[in-house]
Amino acid sequence: MAKVEDCPGFETFGADVKAAREKLGISRRELAEKIGVDPRYLANIELKATIPSMPLVVQLFHLCNLPAEKYFNPVLWQEETEQCQRVKYKVQLCPDKYLPAIESAIDELMKLDK
Repeated sequence: MAKVEDCPGFETFGADVKAAREKLGISRRELAEKIGVDPRYLANIELKATIPSMPLVVQLFHLCNLPAEKYFNPVLWQEETEQCQRVKYKVQLCPDKYLPAIESAIDELMKLDK
């Protein structure tokens, strides 16, 4: 298990996992069971900036809908405004049934600038 200071780009990983888990409405114990770890280990990831093994990172990306590019390509992520990052993240958390409406709204708003 790595420490966050040894993994540039992963500085917010634990806090992001916690926020996503809470947004999904699942307990730490439930998420820990889904990824096959002890809830205390998940607490270390969320609260103490412990970076898990790559297989666990990938599972957390999928289960928590986390954007891998934020962690593996932080330079590109940082070039975006914070608001753009928040919107992208919220879209990733959004249920698929709402995506057509979001896409249509974005298309209409972009037409206003033409």
